Amino acid sequence: MTRHADPTPEPPLLPVADTAQTRYAARRLLRPHGRRALAAVALLITSTAIGLAGPLVLGRMVDAVDRYGSGAGSRVTVLAGLLAAIALAQAVLGAISHYLVVGVGESMVADLREDVLGRALDLPLDDIERTGRGDLVARAGGDVRVVADAAAETVPVFTTALATIVLTLIGMGTLDWRFALAALVAAPIQIGALRWYLRRSAPVYRAERIAEGQRAQRLLDALGAVDTVTAMRLGPAHLDAVADRSRASIDLSLTATRLRTRFFGRLNAAELVGLASVLAVGFRLVRSGTVSIGEATAAALFFHRLFNPVGSLLAVFDQLQEAAAGLARLVGVTLLPRTEEPAHPPTPQDASLHVRHVSFAYPDGPDVLTGLDLWIAPGERVALVGTTGAGKSTAAGLIAGVRAPTAGTIRLGTVGLADLGRTATRRQIAIVTQEVHVFAGTLADDLRLARPDADDATIARVLATVGADGWVGALPEGTDTRVGAGGHIPTATQAQQLALARVLLLDPPIVVLDEATADAGSTGARTLEAAASALLDGRTAIVVAHRLRQAATADRVIVLDHGRIVEQGRHDELVTAGGRYARLWRAWSAPAESRVPAAGGAPAADRTPTGRGSMSSSQTSPE
Repeated sequence: MTRHADPTPEPPLLPVADTAQTRYAARRLLRPHGRRALAAVALLITSTAIGLAGPLVLGRMVDAVDRYGSGAGSRVTVLAGLLAAIALAQAVLGAISHYLVVGVGESMVADLREDVLGRALDLPLDDIERTGRGDLVARAGGDVRVVADAAAETVPVFTTALATIVLTLIGMGTLDWRFALAALVAAPIQIGALRWYLRRSAPVYRAERIAEGQRAQRLLDALGAVDTVTAMRLGPAHLDAVADRSRASIDLSLTATRLRTRFFGRLNAAELVGLASVLAVGFRLVRSGTVSIGEATAAALFFHRLFNPVGSLLAVFDQLQEAAAGLARLVGVTLLPRTEEPAHPPTPQDASLHVRHVSFAYPDGPDVLTGLDLWIAPGERVALVGTTGAGKSTAAGLIAGVRAPTAGTIRLGTVGLADLGRTATRRQIAIVTQEVHVFAGTLADDLRLARPDADDATIARVLATVGADGWVGALPEGTDTRVGAGGHIPTATQAQQLALARVLLLDPPIVVLDEATADAGSTGARTLEAAASALLDGRTAIVVAHRLRQAATADRVIVLDHGRIVEQGRHDELVTAGGRYARLWRAWSAPAESRVPAAGGAPAADRTPTGRGSMSSSQTSPE
């Protein structure tokens, strides 16, 4: 089989919490639910204690038959009724305790999920790019699922089994201490099996969780840039990389399964040895007259009753280990250092932007921007133009505060973005890219993410401003229609209109549009350009121009090349000057038949449905 070179190196992973940090986080998550947890444990112990009366009642039945023979019918009937009452009481209390335990566990998982999501959303973009989105997605998806399953299923089973084992051994001891001693003969075998299993399986589960994260990263790398992968014929290499990570995950899963099988075999041997010991002791004690046949029967039933809880207790260590590994990975995300936010951020005096001597480089890469100097007046609309890789999107991200410059400063009015803090910066500067998301829920709720207190009239107004009122009004329930996953799926143009409407609700003084109309066709582009124009009216605006028609309507055009400003001025001035922008304008506005075909017969420049060429594509650039 032909192997292709791995297209990308393995990225570093996000940190994983150690045992002490994980335990501390678990205690912190449990603290708000302490009362419910105590009530659940109390009911669980009560339910288990009541259930232990069953073997004692059955032992009394055996003694009644042994003593009274056929005359024991009435006594057996009473004892059978008592047995039914015990079963009913245990079932009711067990159901309530299980409900409370699951409720506490799910509440803790929900709190943890919110902590992880909040911390993930606060991560600097550079950190996410360095570690890769796959590891974060695997944690927020797979690890949360594993921990949630443990909270709903494994923890109740573990707690019930532990209480049953302790109380059953106490019950056997009340019959005769030698029964409890005989039952403990199985303990060394069980403990030895558990130690053998934990020592070998814990590293396997940790490695399996890591392998799944790496597999998710490989899938995201390929699917997130599918056009580039296809165009550069990198598909086989990406498929090989995904297959390698999948095989690694499968091999680890099979290793864990083999370990479990051998573990359960040891547990079965322990049960055999333990039951044989109890029966042998019971035989000697009955023969000597120390205990009755019914008490010996109760002891044997007690031990037999231990089969399931002991097996469950030891077996759920499997799920607990997997959940512990997932919990450590989730807690590791919450422990990432947070960016310090100023308690009282300064207020910018106006909506001007000052970019001074700014440079930027991606990790382990060359400079994308070098010595960028730019001043944008309040209310000015500036278009950033250049070929793919010129640094347009990087500059837009720096201005929006999404990234921090490697060198130089960016000031909003007289306040540096670093002094303003990320939270305050987001209130002042909004960025809209071509990658937008429609959140699951009603359309009105989707918009209110930007402004929770927005009333229906305000929502209707912003939808009309961005030209979305027509199609929204045609929905079955208008703004109450569910959109996103499980609901109405808007088109690319409609999704972008919703993103622009959210910015209108946010109402920032500065807006950055990073190729916000790039994914729309000709009709969609005109619709979005009209919506963007309405959004930018009266605001300071930076527009990464995908179509040069946007640059033609700007107050000033900035032409970038290899991270430097090579031209700037009004559209007509730059066209008249005959420089780089003029050549771009001629290439963009030229009719299709005048273009020189590239190799293979394709046009030299990409064509949009309007017949104009696309200036850049985010699919092929790190911007």
